[in-house]
Amino acid sequence: MLNSAPNLFASLNADNLKLKNRIVMAPMTRSRAIGNVPNDLMAQYYVQRASAGLIITEGTAPSPNALGYPRIPGIFDYEQLEGWKKVTEAVHEKGGKIIMQLMHVGRIGNYENMPEGTTLVAPSAINADAEMFTDAKGLLKTNTPKELDLSSLHATIEEFVIASKNAISAGFDGVELHGANGYLLEQFLNPHTNTRTDEYGGSIENRCRFVIEVTQAVAEAIGSKRVGIRFSPYGIFNSMPKYDEVYTTYEYLAKEMNKLNILYLHVVDAAARQSQEGIGLISAMRGYFTGLLILNGGYTGERATAAIESREADMVSFGSLFIANPDLPYRLEHDKHFTQPDEATFYTPGEKGYTDYPLYKE
Repeated sequence: MLNSAPNLFASLNADNLKLKNRIVMAPMTRSRAIGNVPNDLMAQYYVQRASAGLIITEGTAPSPNALGYPRIPGIFDYEQLEGWKKVTEAVHEKGGKIIMQLMHVGRIGNYENMPEGTTLVAPSAINADAEMFTDAKGLLKTNTPKELDLSSLHATIEEFVIASKNAISAGFDGVELHGANGYLLEQFLNPHTNTRTDEYGGSIENRCRFVIEVTQAVAEAIGSKRVGIRFSPYGIFNSMPKYDEVYTTYEYLAKEMNKLNILYLHVVDAAARQSQEGIGLISAMRGYFTGLLILNGGYTGERATAAIESREADMVSFGSLFIANPDLPYRLEHDKHFTQPDEATFYTPGEKGYTDYPLYKE
């Protein structure tokens, strides 16, 4: 006898995580971590949104080299770890679950935003040729990264491992590896940003090797069911050129992630859904990966409900809607009006456009 169709607002038991609904707060850079240290304002922001089934934090740097934007939090020193403890404790007190996204920007950075003595690194020394905001000098071009040699590459994997252990020590329910949106992990996947001739470049298997090794190392360090990874197949954000082997690349990755028995894949599917091949890829990834699938990409409540009920996805993540609607699950369930976010305050310091959005009132 078939089980009844799942519901967007129904609870979900996901291995060691008991989630109160299938609504995920997507990771979103908000640039409020002054000095790269999480603070009380950030704790307030996350606890306001603790009615989500799962919160995934903004991208958090696993090492000083991973900091490319202004006011990005890290998880590589004691002060940062203690700051994050305030966040996780507050969210857990409200009955929420929270996972840290680990984001290494790779070539998407400028030295004006990085501590002294750090190095912008990437699979290959290819400048993204993108604009980057800096607090000190306004808009500047990204700097050319240094190609990771094998020693530095393995040291970078270890940075992800240490950061993951720190996240668990800070009380997080797990970590998400940011393998999307043109950052370091995805830079290894794309043959235009990875022109290496060693075992980490060339073939699809070689270009996927770094992503797989990072995921495996983190899973071994903190437990595979505390690990998720985010992908954005066909995405061109952050100067990622298109290439022909996208389908085969992510088909292979889905199979490899399944072997590692991690908790979830988090797939940004907006670009994929622009073609029949991309739609087929999302379906194929669903078939190859037996863990949870979270979809993201401009979903409305109606679309999210359909994706859950058809078992196309296990959960759906919402981004900008969560910025202006801290009680988004309530508004979705009861079909209430959405407040529109102020894009001018997405990345500005302070509470304006961050913690000052009200709960729904009749």
